[in-house]
Amino acid sequence: MDVGLLTTFLTSWAEFAVRWLHVITAIAWIGSSFYFIALDLGLRKHDQLPAGAAGDEWQVHGGGFYHIQKYLIAPAHLPEHLTWFKWESYATWLSGFALLAIVYYGSADLYLIDAEKLELTTLAAIALSIGSLVLVWGIYSLLCRSSLGQNATLLMVILYLFLVALSWGFHQIFTGRAAFIHLGAVTATIMSANVFMVIIPNQKIVVADLKAGRTPDAKYGQIAKQRSTHNNYLTLPVIFLMLSNHYPLAFATEYSWIIASLVFLMGVTIRHYFNTRHARKGNPRWTWAATALIFLVIMALSLAPLMHRDDLAETQTRANVMTLSPELQKRANHPLFEEVGYIVEGRCSMCHAAEPLWEGIIVAPKNLHLETSADILTQAEAIYLHSAISHAMPPANITYMEEGERALIRRWYHGQKK
Repeated sequence: MDVGLLTTFLTSWAEFAVRWLHVITAIAWIGSSFYFIALDLGLRKHDQLPAGAAGDEWQVHGGGFYHIQKYLIAPAHLPEHLTWFKWESYATWLSGFALLAIVYYGSADLYLIDAEKLELTTLAAIALSIGSLVLVWGIYSLLCRSSLGQNATLLMVILYLFLVALSWGFHQIFTGRAAFIHLGAVTATIMSANVFMVIIPNQKIVVADLKAGRTPDAKYGQIAKQRSTHNNYLTLPVIFLMLSNHYPLAFATEYSWIIASLVFLMGVTIRHYFNTRHARKGNPRWTWAATALIFLVIMALSLAPLMHRDDLAETQTRANVMTLSPELQKRANHPLFEEVGYIVEGRCSMCHAAEPLWEGIIVAPKNLHLETSADILTQAEAIYLHSAISHAMPPANITYMEEGERALIRRWYHGQKK
């Protein structure tokens, strides 16, 4: 088997496997996080509680009943068996970073670097990406440890403004897709680092004090509670940002950084509703109206560029701004390239264009354009994988791409003659 083909297959399946793992671990982490937030807010206080218990809750699930008690600091005696909820968080972050490396670092020239915004080498772009994860966590942690940490509301406002600034900054450096992903990645890094660097270490200090016969300091629980609250409000925006790479209307407009900023507000309004309900403090229906209004604003911002379609494409083909690589030059000079161009033009470009002609499509799927020779050359691997190896494109073969045409694309990709 051709080495290039083998590499492509292995990379594609590695991406699929890691993406699957990432989704599974994220479900586990988010599920346990939401459960414990709801449990914590719903605890009941009464006179029959054991000494030191802050509340309890009776729940029914799976044919059985559960009686759960919470101690704000710690019980008088530490039980022998203690379950730690941490591996879900760590596995989610590690699989997410692996996926970032496979997709955005492995194809930096297509998905990470936008030469029209900032000309970067692949190494420089990757360094900026990794550096942002470390820097953002450091700034966030300093803010939480400062005197601002004593005022929960003020801290949340400042953190939100910090995220807005990050959204704007990422959109000045990376492609729209990468900007959204990196905003989600730095947020997820904050969440996972809260668990790894703060919540779990503080709980271990409490456990060590109990084993040594000392009374644990209540501050460790308070600090962990602060970070858990932040994680609670950040979860939904992270999910939106991670899904966004499939929706160009979100990431591929000049207002994308504003859209990303508004997503964090939706996360607050939605979680506020559920948190209030779980705490039995009312039914704030206004949060749904606020969420709907914010979403309508997001939709309006995504449609605004359609009024001047010349500015619609947030990212343009890299080949328009840089010299073609020797490999792409070889494909461009291949005798089958002209025929491949006709096939792509006839079967693909009516959707994959700055101004799609297919009814119901207003933005090219994944913002991928196949209108020029440069487009076809730089997207050769995607064309090969989705239309020559698999039948993913055209969807349902709606433009009737023939098997002979798929075979011709395969021969062109591998440098073979007719």
